[in-house]
Amino acid sequence: MGGLATGPPSPPGRLGTPRRSRGAPRFFPQVPSELVRVAAGRVVALVPVVFGVTLLVFVLNALALGDPARAAMGQRGDPEVLERIRRDYALDRSLVAQYGAWMGRLARGDLGHSYHQQRPVTEIIAERAPATLRLAVAATLISVIAGVAMGALAARRPGSLVDHAMMATAVLGISTPVFWLGMMLSLVFAVTLGWLPVSGYGDGDVGHLLLPALTLGALHTGSIARMTRGSLLEVARQDYMTTARAKGLAEPVLLVKHALRNAAIPVVTVIGIGLADLLVGAPLTETVFAWPGLGRLLVASVGQRDLPVVMGAVLVFALVYVVANLLVDLAYLVVDPRTRST
Repeated sequence: MGGLATGPPSPPGRLGTPRRSRGAPRFFPQVPSELVRVAAGRVVALVPVVFGVTLLVFVLNALALGDPARAAMGQRGDPEVLERIRRDYALDRSLVAQYGAWMGRLARGDLGHSYHQQRPVTEIIAERAPATLRLAVAATLISVIAGVAMGALAARRPGSLVDHAMMATAVLGISTPVFWLGMMLSLVFAVTLGWLPVSGYGDGDVGHLLLPALTLGALHTGSIARMTRGSLLEVARQDYMTTARAKGLAEPVLLVKHALRNAAIPVVTVIGIGLADLLVGAPLTETVFAWPGLGRLLVASVGQRDLPVVMGAVLVFALVYVVANLLVDLAYLVVDPRTRST
């Protein structure tokens, strides 16, 4: 019996089982491999789109702006200076050669030099982009919050006075020209009431941002409100909503917990598509309120025939739109797992 081991018995269920290391704690949930695969496929599919965007931007700007060297130097410019500018910027070569040279610089992150400011276009855009980004984010937040709220209020009692008032306001916001709405808001709240600054960036405070953001956000609010209302009314007719009501759930709980998420896909689509409205309205809004962003830079550069700046600004707008639509596609995958199989 001396050969028998003495000591405490092994715990039940763990006899002969090696002890596994717990490893490092997980701070983030594990992303499904299917989601990663589909997202990677969407990103790869953007490569030809981006290439097509660069080609379209180059061709449209090259054909629309005429001779940039003549526009930069004026009608009485020195012929020798004009020839030197055309040679330095490859303007004396074919469009194919110009596009190849531009793409070569673009691959290095070089958008060229401004004809008028004599500075790198990348530097000019980097100075103006934060102002446009602040304006776009603020306008998007205003449009999403106001649009979803208006659509939800209208969907709670379809056909009521509130429903008609919300939808009339939505249609008014969609159909009102940006420049007119900006001038009216400035006239009322800045000139007449004196509550807000008329124009300018100031120190970047909320007071200077509010009127441009409201003007730009009004474009998109109506579309979100109409889509939210229609999507919620469609969801309200589903069987699971009838079952939830039969269980005695209150309408606010039904709206927040059950209806909004299932109605989110069409709303997310409108939010993504509506980014085009924000990009189109940004030059007009920034011009009305003297907001120092990319939109105002683009308008001024077109008037000056400053081809490198125009191409750089338009390319940035186009890439922002492409990336935003990619984010909308990725949001589909998160909100509705059924889209991951497509």
